[in-house]
Amino acid sequence: MITVVGWDGVELPARAADRLREAELVVGPAAILGRLRVEGRAANDGDLLQALDGHLGQGRGPAVVVAEGDPGFFGVVRTLRAHGLRPDVLPATSLISRAFACAGLNWEDALVVAPSGPGQLARVVNACRAHPKVALLVAPGVGPAEIARELAPTTPRALIVCEDLGGPEQRVTHSRMGEATTRPWKDPDVVLVIDPLHRPGEPGWLAGAQPGPPEWALPSGKGLPAEVRAFVLAKLGPRLGDLVWDVGAGEGEIAVECARLGAAVVAVERDQAACARLRSNVLAHGVKVALTRGQAPAALEPLPDPDAVYVGGGGADVLAACAARGPRALVCALGTVERAVAVLALLREHGYRAEGTRIQASGLTLGAAGSHRLTSADPVFVVHARPVHAA
Repeated sequence: MITVVGWDGVELPARAADRLREAELVVGPAAILGRLRVEGRAANDGDLLQALDGHLGQGRGPAVVVAEGDPGFFGVVRTLRAHGLRPDVLPATSLISRAFACAGLNWEDALVVAPSGPGQLARVVNACRAHPKVALLVAPGVGPAEIARELAPTTPRALIVCEDLGGPEQRVTHSRMGEATTRPWKDPDVVLVIDPLHRPGEPGWLAGAQPGPPEWALPSGKGLPAEVRAFVLAKLGPRLGDLVWDVGAGEGEIAVECARLGAAVVAVERDQAACARLRSNVLAHGVKVALTRGQAPAALEPLPDPDAVYVGGGGADVLAACAARGPRALVCALGTVERAVAVLALLREHGYRAEGTRIQASGLTLGAAGSHRLTSADPVFVVHARPVHAA
């Protein structure tokens, strides 16, 4: 029999203590075994599985795996079950619940992120840009300094850094982003990334990230018809963890829609009046959009690499600059077939598999004497592209 025992820094309950006393093999992190004063074998996941396989293969008695907090919450239980083992689990309080308790915050509306490998810093940062309350389980290369460095200066956040939770050197620090990038942190477990301007709404029925909007491709008096925007959004595929650029954003119709669907968004617009209308649009829909006022392509240079790009304005130099950043999706809407053909050729030259679609929507309206008639808008040519290597 294998038992997984979670420990959160307090005395173990009787059942867990009994399992430890009865165990012929105890495996877990060296730091936890030392604090529990348990004779055991320190091991990472790979060594742990090897130790358990050897123990079970010899037909020996009970084994205990000791873990931090709730081992079923981004913990070792998943590793054991994926290996074909079915442990008995005795959890303790998770690191996340302890972190929010130490900060004195509710957390049913928090998004929890746990990077499991290299290269995930960008996705974690994008989640922090888009969501007002994020709990990060710290991993190598993804901690308070890295998060603060990537968020500054466009996304102000308050950081609450929890170190050595449950241990003798437990410390909870409220940190500004500038301080977080330079301060030496000792064994941080959890970082809470909080938007100080956020005001929570009414309690909902779902914890964490909330459901998507009830309607998208919202009605709009100007800009692209709703039918075209629906197609553009389908090709962009904005989602939680993504960063979307809306270049030549105008009033921000695409930017707002992408933010409503959970993505982090940067809108780039040069016109001051359009920027003012974009800000009003963002506020009206209660979403987060970072606005960069400037002329593309120069305004794009300091921005973090995007996952998807919509180009609503600009010439060949803008499209080339966007393609050079390697987004997984690049979409633009054009007024003539000649421009669409030129854009298709340009994107193919930059390593993209590009296609074009002509969209013309006809509205059905009620006329005189109860008759109906169709009203047609001008056609729009949408070019959508993905890198050839991802096709």
